[in-house]
Amino acid sequence: MPADAEVEPGTLLVAAPTMVDPNFKRTVVFVIDHRDEGTLGVVLNRPSDVAVHDVLPNWGGHVAEPQAVFVGGPVEKKTALCLAALRTGETAASVPGVIAVRGPVALVDLDTDPEALVPKVRGVRVFAGYAGWDSGQLAGEIEREDWVIVPALPSDILASPHGDLWSQVLRRQGIPLALLATHPGDLQRN
Repeated sequence: MPADAEVEPGTLLVAAPTMVDPNFKRTVVFVIDHRDEGTLGVVLNRPSDVAVHDVLPNWGGHVAEPQAVFVGGPVEKKTALCLAALRTGETAASVPGVIAVRGPVALVDLDTDPEALVPKVRGVRVFAGYAGWDSGQLAGEIEREDWVIVPALPSDILASPHGDLWSQVLRRQGIPLALLATHPGDLQRN
């Protein structure tokens, strides 16, 4: 069984405390697509200083606080992706302009009129760039124990950047993973 067998759309890749890649240190990646050809996701806990209104004026007033573009990953940084958490009772099939990811989480077509979409969602978030892995690459990183695979909650995609999403996600996994939430990051500073 491949190391990435548990990865599927709607799961989280939580960077292990030992992750040294600065693009992913202490990150939480929401997986949007995973198949034999590769994996695509967005980093949920890296807000930028750029306001959504500055790059996508139609969407600026409709995104979740802090209304900033989040850094989705190191690939295609000029590409914008948008995720939405649909309201209870809504499905991606019944909401024009979205593509189902998993459960109430959907990928939003940014050409959609936000005024029509907003009443059907609990919130939306815009990401610049994405995290991507070629075939077999993510499996290798998982075998190296760079990532912990855990289930996502729909609220994760809208989590406040003022909290520590990395620690919160690990804490809710129970022992032994919850113990990783207290890892200081830099052992020299411990």
